[in-house]
Amino acid sequence: MDDLEKAIIISFESGDSALKSRAVEYCRIMKETPSICSICIDKLWLCNVVQVQFWCLQALQDVLSVNYGSLSLDEKSYVRKSVFSMACLEVIDSENAVRVVEGPPFVKNKLAQVLATLIYFEYPLIWSSVFVDFMGHLSKGAVVIDMFCRVLSALDDELISLDYPRTPEEISVAARVKDAMRQQCVPQIARAWYDIVSLYKNSDPDLSATVLDCMRRFVSWIDIGLVANDAFVPLLFELILSDGMSDEVSGAAAGCVLAMVSKRMDPQSKLTLLQTLQISRVLGLVSGDAESELVAKVSALLTGYAVEVLECHKRLNSEETKAVSMDLLNEVLPSVFRVMQNCKVESTFSIVQFLLGYVSTLKGLPALKEKQLLHITQILEVIRIQICYDPMYRDDLNSLDKVGLEEEDRMSELRKDLFVLLRTVGRVAPELTQHFIRNSLANAVESTSERNVEEVEAALSLLYSFGESLTEEAMKTGSGCLSELIPMILTTQFPGHSHRLVALVYLENITRYLKFIHENSQYIPNVLGAFLDERGLHHQNVYVSRRACYLFMRVVKLLKSKLVPFIDEILQNLQDTLSQLTTMHYASRELSGTEDGSHIFEAIGLIIGLEDVPAEKQAEYLSLLLTPLCQQIEAGVQQAKVANSEDFPVKIANIQFAIVAINALSKGFSERLVTGSRPGIGLMFKQTLDVLLRVLIAFPKVKPLRSKVTSFIHRMVDTLGSSVFPYLPKALEQLLADSEPKETVGLLVLLNQLICKFNSALREILEEVYPVVADRIFDVIPEDVNEAETVNEEIRERIELQRTLYTFLHVIATHDLSSVFLTPKSGAYLDRMMQLLLTSSCNHKDITVRKACVQIFIKLIKDWCAKPYSEEKVPGFQNFMIETFATNCCLYSVLNKSFDFTDATTHALFGEIITAQKVMYEKFGNAFLMYLMSKSFPAAHIPQDLAEQYCQKLQGNDIRGLKSFYQSLIENLRVQQNGGHVFR
Repeated sequence: MDDLEKAIIISFESGDSALKSRAVEYCRIMKETPSICSICIDKLWLCNVVQVQFWCLQALQDVLSVNYGSLSLDEKSYVRKSVFSMACLEVIDSENAVRVVEGPPFVKNKLAQVLATLIYFEYPLIWSSVFVDFMGHLSKGAVVIDMFCRVLSALDDELISLDYPRTPEEISVAARVKDAMRQQCVPQIARAWYDIVSLYKNSDPDLSATVLDCMRRFVSWIDIGLVANDAFVPLLFELILSDGMSDEVSGAAAGCVLAMVSKRMDPQSKLTLLQTLQISRVLGLVSGDAESELVAKVSALLTGYAVEVLECHKRLNSEETKAVSMDLLNEVLPSVFRVMQNCKVESTFSIVQFLLGYVSTLKGLPALKEKQLLHITQILEVIRIQICYDPMYRDDLNSLDKVGLEEEDRMSELRKDLFVLLRTVGRVAPELTQHFIRNSLANAVESTSERNVEEVEAALSLLYSFGESLTEEAMKTGSGCLSELIPMILTTQFPGHSHRLVALVYLENITRYLKFIHENSQYIPNVLGAFLDERGLHHQNVYVSRRACYLFMRVVKLLKSKLVPFIDEILQNLQDTLSQLTTMHYASRELSGTEDGSHIFEAIGLIIGLEDVPAEKQAEYLSLLLTPLCQQIEAGVQQAKVANSEDFPVKIANIQFAIVAINALSKGFSERLVTGSRPGIGLMFKQTLDVLLRVLIAFPKVKPLRSKVTSFIHRMVDTLGSSVFPYLPKALEQLLADSEPKETVGLLVLLNQLICKFNSALREILEEVYPVVADRIFDVIPEDVNEAETVNEEIRERIELQRTLYTFLHVIATHDLSSVFLTPKSGAYLDRMMQLLLTSSCNHKDITVRKACVQIFIKLIKDWCAKPYSEEKVPGFQNFMIETFATNCCLYSVLNKSFDFTDATTHALFGEIITAQKVMYEKFGNAFLMYLMSKSFPAAHIPQDLAEQYCQKLQGNDIRGLKSFYQSLIENLRVQQNGGHVFR
């Protein structure tokens, strides 16, 4: 054993060592040796170590793939003859030569890949006889036949098959190889396949299966007559149906028939082929063991056959062909249904797609025949069976542990396509679908089987999904048997209602069909019972009770005033739930986030906030709810102040939940009611706001509390209207204290809401707040507005703050509050604001930001410059706009080639820039024109005549003509100057 062989063996060892690294490096150097081809071939003839054989074959493949063009003719000839001799058992010069083709499969596969690489480069121009020569050696027996099949399969994998991405060059080479093979040797290869399978089907089933798999790969591109003929088809069906045949051979034969069925051809020829196959011969096989390989292959065959028949039915228009294709479909469909009921998940998708196509063809029929109605029923039964959970996961799904969560996710994904199929069936045969669901529910209720929990859940899920396909009118009127189905689910005690899945889908169904209940209010007591007893809010499973809180809120939103007579009953039944939520230790809550129970407060607020509720009762109800929540907050604040580090987060979380609950509760109260007809209610919310503001004072740096209190202030702005004003200075002062960029964003959003609601009435407050905001923000926002790639969380927050600042400034300017920028306290920040707006209007990456900045400038010009030649309200502002803004934003930023006139958003920005120029002319008069003509335009090399035309257009009233002319001017300048001007 020489050094190379030793190095190869060491390089294949597992682990990582210095010796292995040296061995790998030695092998790499040897692979780059000019004589590597002859070295490898010598070792392949003489060395029987499989690692050495594999490495040498891989080295040959690499050399051929990368350096084929640089090899000499003699080297190519030597490699070609040597590897072909190895593959065909031609021994050269030695009786002791190693037979590589008798090695392990991975070595034989690699030899096949080397031959496939040679075929890639040399067939048919250089090595035209490779296939014919190879077939001359098939008489040597199984070893060479196996090798021949491996070469054909490698050629398919490496070049021909479109299952893998191919380069244009590979596609061209594949076409060349296939064309040459069709002309030269494909008929002989097909004959060889037939002879080999006929000869070896009993004596060597593995070889027969290999040959059939190889044939399957080639069917898609060879003449179909070579395999779909009187010789091959009977042989394939004999192999599929023979009792004594191995499943591997039978399955491979089924794969070949599927390849024939799936081959692309014109629909009339396809239909003729499908008829001649007499597929009914194999229909009974799908009744066998669902786990066997043969049943799986026959199932795939029948599904593929059905897909192709359906395609023929769609594409052929004559009555005769449609009748033939429908007969074939009717023949195969029962077996497809059987496959669907027993198949594995991976094959479900393709069958569902076929069934969707089949059902879609029924849409155009005037009436469904008896057999088609039977098929529809079978499809519905298939769907029902497929969506049933396995009882083995029942406990996991109830507790929603890791296993249960994974199973629920898996089933949720599986159900997506099945429910699409259900809804499609529901549109084609709505009454039949409703009757099927009703019967499924009835059977599940009466079932005593161990699967009754899963069967009830599946039936209820069918009803829920079916609802998506119903129109609003059908939902309201209870069309079909819906008027029977909905009362049925409201009045039936379903088995397994204690299980999480059943309880959840039951409540979801009631919520989905609320429009029917809205029109049939006699069922409202049933709905309330379902939500308020152990089926909903009092369910033993916390996932159900919390979800019920959210769904009950949706019920209340739709039924609202219809629930007023039931308020006392509702509150009485919710007393223990509310008490638990307002007093329980937060750490004991098993759920958080969107389903933390707070939706129940929103539901109650929506009911008691109605004007239909008497004023005294309304105040009483609200007090009963707000008082304990405020007490919880006040007690929590005191406890949190003295809590240790371990208890502090829990106390804060308790306060946080109470704030969320109050916020949710307030959503039911309108500004008109609170500030107009019933100010006493407004007073209660003001007192609550006062309590919450004290939380900010106590814990100014606790981010979750700041966020929740800010959210409540937003709510109170909408609820209390202008009566919230006295609380704003204190609130804003606390929110400004020690706020980080993220919190400042929230503050700006609140200020934007206040400005939009109260306009100039907010001026005094804004004059006090703006300088503080400006001082805080201008120090932290990024100086380079385009510094978007240097991202970390802090930079991201500051960029977001900058964006919100633009909106804030825009809102101030467009609500006649620009005088805020000019107060003595704010004046110190005016220059920094103007520079920021200028820079952003010229080159911010977000075009919408640039547009907003230009709009701000337009509004400032209108506010601060009453008319031409009058005394300046803001000294230096006019010069800044003319000399800096007009030049840099209105000219150079537009000249930049990144300014894309074809983009709709950019075109809108361009429109604002034109408006800005028009407004500057109206306010600054000739001073603006003179600067453009004497400074800006000459610097940009704009010809005098075009500059004069621009001035004329600017002075006219045709804004569209001005815009069109200026765009043309800019585009011409870009061509002349090649986009050389950029923002200065």
